[in-house]
Amino acid sequence: MFRHPEYQYLDLIAYVLEKGDRRIDRTGVGTLSVFGAMLRFDLSDGTFPVYTTKRVYWKTAVKEMLWFLTGQTNIQSLLRENVRIWTDWPLDKYRKTTGEQITQEDFEERILADDDFARQWGDLGPVYGKQWRRWVDANGNEHDQLAGVMNTLKTNPSSRRMLFHAWNVGELDQMALSPCHMTYQFHVSGLDDPEVKSGNSKPRLSLMVGQRSCDLGLGNPFNIAQEAALVHMVAQQVDMTPGELIWVGGDTHLYLNHLEMAQTLLSREPRPFPKLRLTRRPDSIDGYRIEDFEVTGYDPHPPIEAPVAV
Repeated sequence: MFRHPEYQYLDLIAYVLEKGDRRIDRTGVGTLSVFGAMLRFDLSDGTFPVYTTKRVYWKTAVKEMLWFLTGQTNIQSLLRENVRIWTDWPLDKYRKTTGEQITQEDFEERILADDDFARQWGDLGPVYGKQWRRWVDANGNEHDQLAGVMNTLKTNPSSRRMLFHAWNVGELDQMALSPCHMTYQFHVSGLDDPEVKSGNSKPRLSLMVGQRSCDLGLGNPFNIAQEAALVHMVAQQVDMTPGELIWVGGDTHLYLNHLEMAQTLLSREPRPFPKLRLTRRPDSIDGYRIEDFEVTGYDPHPPIEAPVAV
């Protein structure tokens, strides 16, 4: 009997509510936390796992992934795409440093209008994209981890070393936020399938993401959507078909000011996941735009507003 895959997410929320350890966290908000979780989503039929028990703004999530892929670390380019999910950290730093209680709207307007101001106050430090695409080793050499993975997918797809990560110990203290989704490991299946060998079918590309810390209420819905989008992009670039997205969480938690949202989610019944189709094949992983993502059949329950813990 088919069970909607979103129930994995809802079951995890219910488990955290029942078994979660009440903890004081970095933000001071407090959480209910469990350690160790796994979610699996089959992407092979074009399914796009965008949760339906509340509206997930999947375009914002995918735009963030596209920003990661550029290797950029300044919120100015995100704001130009109307993505505001990273503003809280530089805004908080600006307020604490200057004492000016500027509104978020005014801060964002200054970032957009003033390149010098953006360089000084809009940079997040060497966060995700910097590590993925421009990891600097002890000799000062830059390493494009993602390009290396994609080259291996094309030349040695049975390798067990196809991964990139963002936990650069030497640069953690320079980051606005230490990486949460840390490790991206790829796996190819079906290489010995006669249909694949004959060229009548393609190998399947799967991705496992290891996340050290997961905000179930706000973060996980975004992460799952953008990671699924990444599988589709990489699979297209290496001439494979999407397989599974496997998500593994370490400290998996609900913030104490998200408990009402969690109960609302549990009261709702999941609806069918939408489908994703890439409308074109760019020359490289760097060429994707949000317009390339055609999503059909997304009919979620209404959105639920909840505060971000900074």
